[in-house]
Amino acid sequence: MRIHIATDHAGLEFSDDLRRHLSAAGHDVIDHGPTSYDALDDYPSFCINAALAVVADQAAGIECLGVVFGGSGNGEQIAANKVAGARAALVWNDSTALLARQHNDANMISIGARQHTVEEAKHFIDVFISEPFSGDERHARRIDQIAEYESTGLVVGHGIGR
Repeated sequence: MRIHIATDHAGLEFSDDLRRHLSAAGHDVIDHGPTSYDALDDYPSFCINAALAVVADQAAGIECLGVVFGGSGNGEQIAANKVAGARAALVWNDSTALLARQHNDANMISIGARQHTVEEAKHFIDVFISEPFSGDERHARRIDQIAEYESTGLVVGHGIGR
């Protein structure tokens, strides 16, 4: 599977370990940056590029997921979710990693590098990657509503903007 990763300065050390871990597991890892430490770097472009790549690869039928990380993971998740078709979930334990895939068909996760050890992050990522979407109708329906809103600003049959 192809895995797109991105970070900010707070997660730079994580990216080296995670890239090696994921490559050793047989994944094709594409790192969207940064490549060197800069305490003043601006993570949105790195995370948006990773999200754009995930969405484009999935549209092309390439099996892939994405992982973004920073100090808390919050800003990175927000940036990734600005890309139409990206569904990035903030993960902080096994349950959130599992549910991100099972219920939300998340194609990306975000992890706080200052909140977890590298070993914990690797574990969350492994759980996320190995868990399939449940395909349950109620979850698929909700994901479709989110996609509908992204493309039209509406969710047919539901009040939006009232």
